[in-house]
Amino acid sequence: MSVDRNAVIETLLRSKVLIIMRGYTREQLLHIGEAVYAGGVCQMEVTFDQLGRTPHEETASIITALREKFDGRMHVGAGTVMTLDQLHLACDAGAEFIVSPDSYQPVIEETRALGLVSMPGAFSPTEAANAYRWGADFVKLFPNAALGAGYLKDLTAPLSHIRFLAVGGITLENIAQFAAAGAVGYGVASGIVKRPWVEAGDWDAITRQARAYIDALARA
Repeated sequence: MSVDRNAVIETLLRSKVLIIMRGYTREQLLHIGEAVYAGGVCQMEVTFDQLGRTPHEETASIITALREKFDGRMHVGAGTVMTLDQLHLACDAGAEFIVSPDSYQPVIEETRALGLVSMPGAFSPTEAANAYRWGADFVKLFPNAALGAGYLKDLTAPLSHIRFLAVGGITLENIAQFAAAGAVGYGVASGIVKRPWVEAGDWDAITRQARAYIDALARA
């Protein structure tokens, strides 16, 4: 499966919400994907489990299944990618973008060499600037919730050339604040996909919540 880097970047800049999925089964994720897509979300991240409770090979196979199902509609990537082995596994599975909690130069550079979109995590100005120098397409501000939108605004003042994604603690009530602070996109997990809804098979509730986030951004 080929990757169109420009399409992935342009879609995220346009639709802005990246759904982060951790701890769900393949079947659940296929339903979740349809639900969030119906609500206007066009990017899904499936995370690796660093404790190995879900084998990395199983995560990779889920990424492949999602790519095959949603190719041409939704972009699918891998999250919590912290090693080159995980990166190559994700690439072989069809991941279009690579998200990490940290800024690890070898992973960033190899992601770009493989033709994928790089979204490493950073918290300080130095980490964000280094991630950008090493080739990051977006920098994931993480952890984001504790300091709020004011910290992002402080970062984007001198680092306005860096495309920041705000990840963690993004709600319908504060997403406009992060938009005003300079975020170009948002990583959201349980804010949209609530486990009781998944367990009940209430896919319509997930669609409504996804649409609520998209609508909140349109108003912002």
